Amino acid sequence: MVSYLTKRLLAVIPIVLFAIFLMFMLIRLSPVDPAEAYLAAANIHPTEELLTEKRQEFGLDQSLIVQYFQTVKKIVQLDFGNSFVTNTPVWQEVAARMPATIQLAVSSMLLAIIVSVPLGFLSAVYKNSLIDHFSRLLSYLGASIPQFWLGYILIFFFAVKLDLFPVEGRGTWQHFVLPSVTLSLALIAIYTRLLRASVLEELEEVYVLYARTRGMKEKAIMVKHVLRIAIAPMLTGLGMNLGKLLTGTIIVEQVFSWPGFGRFFIEAIFNRDIPVIQSYVVLAACLFIVCNLIVDIVQMYLNPRISWKGRTEY
Repeated sequence: MVSYLTKRLLAVIPIVLFAIFLMFMLIRLSPVDPAEAYLAAANIHPTEELLTEKRQEFGLDQSLIVQYFQTVKKIVQLDFGNSFVTNTPVWQEVAARMPATIQLAVSSMLLAIIVSVPLGFLSAVYKNSLIDHFSRLLSYLGASIPQFWLGYILIFFFAVKLDLFPVEGRGTWQHFVLPSVTLSLALIAIYTRLLRASVLEELEEVYVLYARTRGMKEKAIMVKHVLRIAIAPMLTGLGMNLGKLLTGTIIVEQVFSWPGFGRFFIEAIFNRDIPVIQSYVVLAACLFIVCNLIVDIVQMYLNPRISWKGRTEY
Protein backbone atom coordinates (compact mmCIF):
# COMPACT_ATOMS: atom_id res chain seq x y z
CA MET A 1 0.00 0.00 0.00
CA VAL A 2 2.84 2.40 0.86
CA SER A 3 4.49 1.88 -2.53
CA TYR A 4 1.16 2.39 -4.29
CA LEU A 5 0.49 5.66 -2.45
CA THR A 6 4.04 6.82 -3.16
CA LYS A 7 3.61 6.21 -6.89
CA ARG A 8 0.27 8.00 -6.96
CA LEU A 9 1.62 10.99 -5.03
CA LEU A 10 4.66 11.22 -7.30
CA ALA A 11 2.33 11.17 -10.29
CA VAL A 12 0.76 14.35 -8.93
CA ILE A 13 3.89 16.36 -9.73
CA PRO A 14 3.83 16.11 -13.57
CA ILE A 15 0.05 16.62 -13.63
CA VAL A 16 0.26 19.82 -11.59
CA LEU A 17 3.22 21.03 -13.63
CA PHE A 18 1.26 20.42 -16.83
CA ALA A 19 -1.73 22.30 -15.40
CA ILE A 20 0.54 25.23 -14.51
CA PHE A 21 2.11 25.16 -17.97
CA LEU A 22 -1.29 25.08 -19.69
CA MET A 23 -2.55 27.93 -17.52
CA PHE A 24 0.63 29.92 -18.13
CA MET A 25 0.44 29.54 -21.92
CA LEU A 26 -3.27 30.37 -22.11
CA ILE A 27 -2.74 33.55 -20.12
CA ARG A 28 0.24 34.55 -22.25
CA LEU A 29 -1.60 33.76 -25.49
CA SER A 30 -4.59 35.78 -24.39
CA PRO A 31 -4.88 39.27 -25.90
CA VAL A 32 -5.33 40.63 -22.36
CA ASP A 33 -2.22 42.33 -21.03
CA PRO A 34 -1.82 41.51 -17.29
CA ALA A 35 -0.39 44.97 -16.65
CA GLU A 36 -3.31 46.61 -18.42
CA ALA A 37 -5.75 44.33 -16.60
CA TYR A 38 -4.26 45.33 -13.27
CA LEU A 39 -4.58 49.04 -14.02
CA ALA A 40 -8.12 48.58 -15.33
CA ALA A 41 -9.14 46.71 -12.15
CA ALA A 42 -7.66 49.56 -10.08
CA ASN A 43 -9.52 52.16 -12.19
CA ILE A 44 -6.22 53.74 -13.26
CA HIS A 45 -5.78 55.14 -16.74
CA PRO A 46 -3.14 52.95 -18.48
CA THR A 47 -0.36 55.23 -19.70
CA GLU A 48 2.76 53.85 -21.37
CA GLU A 49 4.89 54.71 -18.33
CA LEU A 50 2.57 52.87 -15.95
CA LEU A 51 2.28 49.89 -18.29
CA THR A 52 6.07 49.62 -18.56
CA GLU A 53 6.43 49.89 -14.79
CA LYS A 54 3.84 47.18 -14.12
CA ARG A 55 5.28 44.84 -16.78
CA GLN A 56 8.66 45.09 -15.07
CA GLU A 57 7.04 44.53 -11.68
CA PHE A 58 5.24 41.42 -12.93
CA GLY A 59 8.32 40.17 -14.77
CA LEU A 60 6.61 40.38 -18.15
CA ASP A 61 9.67 41.99 -19.71
CA GLN A 62 11.61 38.72 -19.35
CA SER A 63 11.59 35.67 -21.61
CA LEU A 64 8.74 33.14 -21.44
CA ILE A 65 11.00 30.44 -20.00
CA VAL A 66 12.12 32.68 -17.16
CA GLN A 67 8.54 33.77 -16.53
CA TYR A 68 7.36 30.14 -16.42
CA PHE A 69 9.97 29.01 -13.91
CA GLN A 70 9.29 32.06 -11.76
CA THR A 71 5.57 31.20 -11.85
CA VAL A 72 6.27 27.59 -10.83
CA LYS A 73 8.59 28.75 -8.03
CA LYS A 74 5.95 31.07 -6.60
CA ILE A 75 3.21 28.44 -6.82
CA VAL A 76 5.40 25.85 -5.08
CA GLN A 77 5.86 28.41 -2.31
CA LEU A 78 2.05 28.86 -2.29
CA ASP A 79 2.51 32.45 -3.36
CA PHE A 80 -0.15 33.45 -5.88
CA GLY A 81 0.42 37.15 -5.40
CA ASN A 82 -2.23 39.76 -4.66
CA SER A 83 -5.62 40.12 -6.24
CA PHE A 84 -5.79 42.88 -8.83
CA VAL A 85 -9.17 43.99 -7.50
CA THR A 86 -8.79 43.87 -3.71
CA ASN A 87 -4.97 44.10 -3.57
CA THR A 88 -4.95 41.45 -0.85
CA PRO A 89 -3.15 38.07 -0.96
CA VAL A 90 -5.06 35.56 -3.07
CA TRP A 91 -4.81 32.90 -0.36
CA GLN A 92 -6.70 35.15 2.02
CA GLU A 93 -9.45 35.60 -0.56
CA VAL A 94 -9.62 31.85 -1.20
CA ALA A 95 -9.62 31.00 2.51
CA ALA A 96 -12.48 33.43 3.09
CA ARG A 97 -14.67 31.85 0.38
CA MET A 98 -13.78 28.15 0.41
CA PRO A 99 -15.77 27.31 3.60
CA ALA A 100 -19.00 28.37 1.89
CA THR A 101 -18.22 26.22 -1.16
CA ILE A 102 -17.17 23.24 1.00
CA GLN A 103 -20.39 23.41 3.01
CA LEU A 104 -22.52 23.55 -0.13
CA ALA A 105 -20.54 20.75 -1.81
CA VAL A 106 -20.74 18.43 1.21
CA SER A 107 -24.47 19.02 1.75
CA SER A 108 -25.21 18.40 -1.94
CA MET A 109 -23.08 15.25 -2.03
CA LEU A 110 -24.67 13.85 1.14
CA LEU A 111 -28.16 14.49 -0.24
CA ALA A 112 -27.24 12.77 -3.51
CA ILE A 113 -25.85 9.72 -1.67
CA ILE A 114 -28.81 9.45 0.71
CA VAL A 115 -31.27 9.43 -2.19
CA SER A 116 -29.38 7.60 -4.95
CA VAL A 117 -27.98 4.62 -3.00
CA PRO A 118 -31.30 3.16 -1.77
CA LEU A 119 -33.13 4.24 -4.93
CA GLY A 120 -30.58 2.71 -7.31
CA PHE A 121 -30.26 -0.46 -5.26
CA LEU A 122 -33.99 -1.04 -4.89
CA SER A 123 -34.69 -0.27 -8.55
CA ALA A 124 -32.25 -3.03 -9.51
CA VAL A 125 -33.51 -5.58 -6.98
CA TYR A 126 -37.14 -4.88 -7.94
CA LYS A 127 -36.56 -4.48 -11.65
CA ASN A 128 -39.51 -3.16 -13.72
CA SER A 129 -41.45 -2.38 -10.54
CA LEU A 130 -43.01 0.95 -9.59
CA ILE A 131 -39.88 2.11 -7.78
CA ASP A 132 -37.79 1.20 -10.83
CA HIS A 133 -39.99 3.29 -13.11
CA PHE A 134 -39.84 6.16 -10.63
CA SER A 135 -36.03 6.02 -10.51
CA ARG A 136 -35.86 6.08 -14.30
CA LEU A 137 -38.15 9.10 -14.47
CA LEU A 138 -36.14 10.91 -11.81
CA SER A 139 -32.91 10.08 -13.63
CA TYR A 140 -34.22 11.39 -16.94
CA LEU A 141 -35.41 14.60 -15.31
CA GLY A 142 -32.16 15.10 -13.42
CA ALA A 143 -30.03 14.53 -16.50
CA SER A 144 -32.08 16.75 -18.80
CA ILE A 145 -32.93 19.80 -16.66
CA PRO A 146 -30.23 22.53 -16.74
CA GLN A 147 -29.06 23.55 -13.30
CA PHE A 148 -29.59 27.26 -13.77
CA TRP A 149 -33.17 26.69 -14.97
CA LEU A 150 -33.91 24.34 -12.08
CA GLY A 151 -32.49 26.87 -9.64
CA TYR A 152 -34.74 29.65 -10.91
CA ILE A 153 -37.77 27.34 -10.86
CA LEU A 154 -37.10 26.39 -7.22
CA ILE A 155 -36.62 30.05 -6.32
CA PHE A 156 -39.89 31.02 -8.02
CA PHE A 157 -42.03 28.35 -6.31
CA PHE A 158 -40.41 27.82 -2.89
CA ALA A 159 -38.94 31.28 -2.23
CA VAL A 160 -41.16 33.76 -4.08
CA LYS A 161 -44.58 32.06 -4.13
CA LEU A 162 -44.52 29.92 -0.97
CA ASP A 163 -41.92 31.97 0.96
CA LEU A 164 -40.47 28.82 2.55
CA PHE A 165 -36.79 29.40 1.90
CA PRO A 166 -34.57 32.48 1.40
CA VAL A 167 -33.69 33.53 -2.12
CA GLU A 168 -29.99 34.22 -1.64
CA GLY A 169 -27.15 34.35 0.84
CA ARG A 170 -25.75 31.96 3.43
CA GLY A 171 -26.44 31.66 7.12
CA THR A 172 -29.05 29.22 8.40
CA TRP A 173 -29.82 25.67 7.28
CA GLN A 174 -32.68 27.04 5.21
CA HIS A 175 -30.20 28.77 2.91
CA PHE A 176 -28.73 25.35 2.00
CA VAL A 177 -31.97 23.70 0.89
CA LEU A 178 -32.57 25.17 -2.57
CA PRO A 179 -28.94 25.27 -3.80
CA SER A 180 -28.28 21.77 -2.42
CA VAL A 181 -31.33 20.34 -4.18
CA THR A 182 -30.33 22.12 -7.40
CA LEU A 183 -26.85 20.63 -7.29
CA SER A 184 -27.80 17.16 -6.11
CA LEU A 185 -30.54 16.39 -8.67
CA ALA A 186 -28.06 15.90 -11.51
CA LEU A 187 -25.85 13.79 -9.21
CA ILE A 188 -28.80 11.68 -8.14
CA ALA A 189 -29.63 10.98 -11.78
CA ILE A 190 -26.07 9.81 -12.52
CA TYR A 191 -25.50 7.77 -9.36
CA THR A 192 -28.90 6.07 -9.44
CA ARG A 193 -28.38 4.81 -13.00
CA LEU A 194 -24.79 3.78 -12.27
CA LEU A 195 -25.71 1.83 -9.16
CA ARG A 196 -28.73 0.20 -10.79
CA ALA A 197 -26.70 -1.03 -13.76
CA SER A 198 -23.87 -2.22 -11.53
CA VAL A 199 -26.19 -4.13 -9.18
CA LEU A 200 -27.94 -5.83 -12.11
CA GLU A 201 -24.55 -6.89 -13.45
CA GLU A 202 -23.41 -8.26 -10.10
CA LEU A 203 -26.63 -10.24 -9.66
CA GLU A 204 -25.64 -12.26 -12.73
CA GLU A 205 -22.26 -13.24 -11.21
CA VAL A 206 -21.55 -16.80 -10.12
CA TYR A 207 -20.73 -15.91 -6.51
CA VAL A 208 -24.35 -14.75 -5.98
CA LEU A 209 -25.72 -18.10 -7.13
CA TYR A 210 -23.14 -19.92 -5.01
CA ALA A 211 -24.05 -17.89 -1.93
CA ARG A 212 -27.73 -18.69 -2.43
CA THR A 213 -27.04 -22.41 -2.79
CA ARG A 214 -25.13 -22.30 0.48
CA GLY A 215 -28.26 -21.00 2.17
CA MET A 216 -27.07 -17.48 2.93
CA LYS A 217 -29.79 -14.99 3.72
CA GLU A 218 -30.81 -12.82 0.80
CA LYS A 219 -30.28 -9.64 2.81
CA ALA A 220 -26.71 -10.62 3.63
CA ILE A 221 -25.98 -11.44 -0.01
CA MET A 222 -27.34 -8.15 -1.23
CA VAL A 223 -25.78 -5.86 1.35
CA LYS A 224 -22.48 -7.54 2.25
CA HIS A 225 -21.54 -8.77 -1.22
CA VAL A 226 -23.53 -7.31 -4.11
CA LEU A 227 -23.85 -3.71 -2.87
CA ARG A 228 -20.28 -3.62 -1.58
CA ILE A 229 -18.87 -4.42 -5.03
CA ALA A 230 -21.54 -2.72 -7.15
CA ILE A 231 -20.97 0.64 -5.51
CA ALA A 232 -17.49 0.97 -7.08
CA PRO A 233 -18.60 2.85 -10.26
CA MET A 234 -20.59 5.23 -8.11
CA LEU A 235 -17.54 5.93 -5.95
CA THR A 236 -15.58 6.79 -9.08
CA GLY A 237 -18.24 9.31 -10.00
CA LEU A 238 -18.15 10.67 -6.45
CA GLY A 239 -14.45 11.35 -6.73
CA MET A 240 -14.83 13.26 -9.98
CA ASN A 241 -17.85 15.27 -8.85
CA LEU A 242 -16.50 16.03 -5.39
CA GLY A 243 -13.44 17.67 -6.93
CA LYS A 244 -15.73 19.63 -9.22
CA LEU A 245 -17.95 20.75 -6.37
CA LEU A 246 -15.04 21.75 -4.14
CA THR A 247 -13.53 23.96 -6.83
CA GLY A 248 -16.72 25.93 -7.05
CA THR A 249 -20.27 25.25 -8.09
CA ILE A 250 -20.13 28.18 -10.46
CA ILE A 251 -23.64 28.27 -11.93
CA VAL A 252 -25.49 27.53 -8.71
CA GLU A 253 -23.44 30.03 -6.72
CA GLN A 254 -24.31 32.69 -9.28
CA VAL A 255 -28.03 31.85 -9.24
CA PHE A 256 -28.33 31.85 -5.44
CA SER A 257 -25.72 34.59 -4.82
CA TRP A 258 -23.74 32.10 -2.76
CA PRO A 259 -20.49 33.68 -1.48
CA GLY A 260 -18.28 30.79 -2.54
CA PHE A 261 -15.13 30.17 -4.54
CA GLY A 262 -16.94 29.53 -7.83
CA ARG A 263 -18.65 32.90 -7.80
CA PHE A 264 -15.33 34.52 -6.87
CA PHE A 265 -13.73 32.84 -9.89
CA ILE A 266 -16.41 34.17 -12.25
CA GLU A 267 -15.87 37.68 -10.89
CA ALA A 268 -12.12 37.24 -11.40
CA ILE A 269 -12.68 36.36 -15.07
CA PHE A 270 -14.79 39.46 -15.67
CA ASN A 271 -12.26 41.61 -13.82
CA ARG A 272 -9.28 39.92 -15.54
CA ASP A 273 -7.90 39.11 -12.10
CA ILE A 274 -5.10 36.83 -13.29
CA PRO A 275 -3.64 35.84 -9.86
CA VAL A 276 -7.06 34.55 -8.79
CA ILE A 277 -7.47 32.63 -12.07
CA GLN A 278 -4.05 31.03 -11.57
CA SER A 279 -4.91 29.95 -8.04
CA TYR A 280 -8.20 28.43 -9.23
CA VAL A 281 -6.52 26.30 -11.91
CA VAL A 282 -3.85 24.94 -9.56
CA LEU A 283 -6.29 24.31 -6.72
CA ALA A 284 -8.74 22.55 -9.06
CA ALA A 285 -6.02 20.23 -10.38
CA CYS A 286 -4.85 19.32 -6.88
CA LEU A 287 -8.37 18.71 -5.57
CA PHE A 288 -9.30 16.46 -8.48
CA ILE A 289 -6.16 14.37 -7.96
CA VAL A 290 -6.61 14.06 -4.19
CA CYS A 291 -10.32 13.18 -4.43
CA ASN A 292 -9.67 10.47 -7.01
CA LEU A 293 -6.80 9.05 -4.96
CA ILE A 294 -9.06 8.78 -1.90
CA VAL A 295 -11.76 7.07 -4.00
CA ASP A 296 -9.24 4.55 -5.39
CA ILE A 297 -8.12 3.62 -1.88
CA VAL A 298 -11.71 3.18 -0.68
CA GLN A 299 -12.53 1.01 -3.70
CA MET A 300 -9.61 -1.31 -2.99
CA TYR A 301 -10.89 -1.92 0.51
CA LEU A 302 -14.47 -2.45 -0.63
CA ASN A 303 -13.64 -4.72 -3.57
CA PRO A 304 -11.04 -7.40 -2.69
CA ARG A 305 -10.69 -8.30 -6.40
CA ILE A 306 -8.74 -5.07 -6.93
CA SER A 307 -5.08 -5.34 -5.95
CA TRP A 308 -2.65 -2.65 -4.92
CA LYS A 309 -0.64 -3.45 -8.04
CA GLY A 310 -3.27 -1.76 -10.16
CA ARG A 311 -4.89 -4.84 -11.74
CA THR A 312 -8.08 -6.73 -11.10
CA GLU A 313 -7.67 -10.18 -9.60
CA TYR A 314 -10.28 -12.90 -9.83
